[in-house]
Amino acid sequence: MKVLKFGGTSVANSQNILQVEKIIKKEALKNQIVVVVSALHDVTDNLIQAAESASKKDEKYIQIVKNIEEKHLNLVKELVPVLEQSSWLSFVKKHINDIEDICNGIFVLGEFTDRIKDKITSYGEFLSSNIIVSRLKSEGIDAVWINSAENIITNSNFTNAKVNFEHTESNFQKSISKNQHQVIVVPGFIAKDEKGNPTTLGRGGSDFTASIIASAINAEELQIWTDVDGMMTSDPRLVSNAKPIAEISYHEAMELSHFGAKVLYPPTILPVMVKNIDLRIKNTFNLEAIGTLISHNLIKSDIENEQIAVGISNMSNISLLTLEGNGMIGIPGISAKLFQCLSNEKINVILITQSSSEHSITIAINEKDALNAENAINNTFEDDIRLKKVNPVNIENSLSIVALVGENMKSRSGVSAKMFGCLGNNGINIRAIAQGSSEKNISIVISEKDIKKAVNVLHEEFFESEIKQVHLYICGTGNVGEKLIQQIYDQNEYLKENLLINLRIVGLSNSRKMIFSDKGISENEYENFIKNGENASVKKFADEIINRNLRNSVFVDVTASSEIPNIYEKLLKKSINIVACNKIAASSDFENYKTLKTITRNHSCKFFFETNVGAGLPIIGTINDLIRSGDKITSIQAVLSGTLNFVFNNYDGSKPFSEVVLQAQKDGYTEPDPRMDLAGTDVARKILILAREAGYSLEFNEIENIGFLPKECMQGSVEEFYQSLIKYENHFKNLLNEAQKDGKRLKYVAEFKDGKAKVGLQHIAPESDLYHLYGKDNIVIFKTLRYSEQPLVVKGAGAGSEVTASGVFADIVRSI
Repeated sequence: MKVLKFGGTSVANSQNILQVEKIIKKEALKNQIVVVVSALHDVTDNLIQAAESASKKDEKYIQIVKNIEEKHLNLVKELVPVLEQSSWLSFVKKHINDIEDICNGIFVLGEFTDRIKDKITSYGEFLSSNIIVSRLKSEGIDAVWINSAENIITNSNFTNAKVNFEHTESNFQKSISKNQHQVIVVPGFIAKDEKGNPTTLGRGGSDFTASIIASAINAEELQIWTDVDGMMTSDPRLVSNAKPIAEISYHEAMELSHFGAKVLYPPTILPVMVKNIDLRIKNTFNLEAIGTLISHNLIKSDIENEQIAVGISNMSNISLLTLEGNGMIGIPGISAKLFQCLSNEKINVILITQSSSEHSITIAINEKDALNAENAINNTFEDDIRLKKVNPVNIENSLSIVALVGENMKSRSGVSAKMFGCLGNNGINIRAIAQGSSEKNISIVISEKDIKKAVNVLHEEFFESEIKQVHLYICGTGNVGEKLIQQIYDQNEYLKENLLINLRIVGLSNSRKMIFSDKGISENEYENFIKNGENASVKKFADEIINRNLRNSVFVDVTASSEIPNIYEKLLKKSINIVACNKIAASSDFENYKTLKTITRNHSCKFFFETNVGAGLPIIGTINDLIRSGDKITSIQAVLSGTLNFVFNNYDGSKPFSEVVLQAQKDGYTEPDPRMDLAGTDVARKILILAREAGYSLEFNEIENIGFLPKECMQGSVEEFYQSLIKYENHFKNLLNEAQKDGKRLKYVAEFKDGKAKVGLQHIAPESDLYHLYGKDNIVIFKTLRYSEQPLVVKGAGAGSEVTASGVFADIVRSI
């Protein structure tokens, strides 16, 4: 014999009940079955709503009851043959009248007790199960109705009654085991106490009813039919990639259901677990789905090849209560006193953790019980609080519990490290931790606002080893930004296939517009985002990133804005990785630079700015590798401006200096105002960044900048600048001639040595590594303790939107 339970969504309407009928017919061909049904969808809530309205003298209850009546009458008309409808319509009306009488009494008395609540809510399952039996009989199925309330005996703890299993099992064995009908229909949820008063088994109690019956009759299998494909690796409302769990042990299922897996009512497991009866969860609306098998008899393969965890569950609306004080240390009975006072108030403790010093005890409870718990604890420890042995209880609200569950966790090292590491890397602060001695479950308490992010991070880490989802927020859509975005679109399939990374652009901004999409901005949307975006705001862009709170977030700055680096600190403190082409932050005041570096370390995030110097060349990365390996940089000599190198490589006196500069601007090597490049400010910032990364404290104003432009060239508009270049052509020719007469070339060089830095034009001899530097190439020559005789040289293209974008791209991948 099998027991099948159908939940509220499965019997929500006539169409769904016809689907249930198909399942019943199929199973009844092979076995005698017991069918346990819930109330129609929302009916229990509506019954409670009607009673609560009546208790508040609100006549709205009359309409609510009428709606309940209409729902059941329509169901009879749709399911029962016309000739048989009259008696069943009368049946419904009679019991709806009873409900109305109860509500009228509540209205008069203004009182709605738990005992009355059990009385009125029991009508939901009573009505649905009788109507379903009438349908099955009309279809020629050998079906009979048995009242679970006459068989399940409980105590008088109304709304959540405790079952007397000995009497209950005896009753069911008598009423079901000898019953010859092929289909036995039983209402779930409802019971009676020993005095005959209606009681209920708690919300979700229909599952429990089915489990009690399965245990009593030693059923072959218990099936829970619902609207999902089984127990899932996580809540599919939070995790789009949640997967059905094919097989799971009783203990694992119990842990998941206790911590919020809604598909199974936690008490359901125990009766069938004791009798070693398989429990299968199936989808009423997807018969092809295998579902989830919960059993003792699972076939275990090699433990090393099995998944560490089976699922992640979560509970919201949690409060943490902490009782602490020096007077608790070494004093026996403190915990007993605490839990007894909570028990007296019928407050369920979900999670417990205690410091090893015995200085504090922290518990997690439902948020709705927090105020009652606070009063109960403070009253219980009133004398200790007055004597300052114990502090008044501290309460934190708006929290959630996340539990990682799996029996294999106990035999695998590093699970906690993996769990806490991925959460920490995403800026998720853990308020409390609990791990049972069985090591089947690691539970954490976090802020409610982090719940979606945390569950997705853990699911990705433990269940989605194939692809890691990365969310990109990009500021800047100029030459470099445009190339970067295109490279991401072009290369993403390669990254998925070879690096198991999926880059998703979820935020985009330039100086005018910005757009966001958690699902990702497609290539078509990017091309039209100027039309569709809202007005850009640096502050709002940062706030959106933080508020969206997406896992594996990376902020990418491909601008030259002095405003955008002001949000770096805020983002880093939220453990959002930053990749910056922008040099402002790394070359700002040393204290600000140092602060950003410290925040990066303290918040387990990354701040990469390789393209600040040398575009896509691995210059900063080389410095970092040298320092990390214990080397020390003693000097740096470099040509760091692709613009200036292009200008002086092409200025040979055959055409005016002004024309060479203008050509550089037309080719995209200079800023819109070329003086920003020619003044050496940009080069000074770059050598400053290299010196700092090499471990030296240096400020921008300490760099000696030996300019080569006449003062007049630095004044006025860009047009006036070009006119002054023409005016001072002889000055530039003299600079060139001075170098050439000694067989040397002009190079704009940055140097760092003995803690000091300078930038300026130099005459470079043929034997120097700087001499043979062409086009827009950069070069950096490092001398270190290890590279003292033969220096370390990094050389290559140091300018251009394509190579700069590729350097930013490389930093993005490196930051993941």
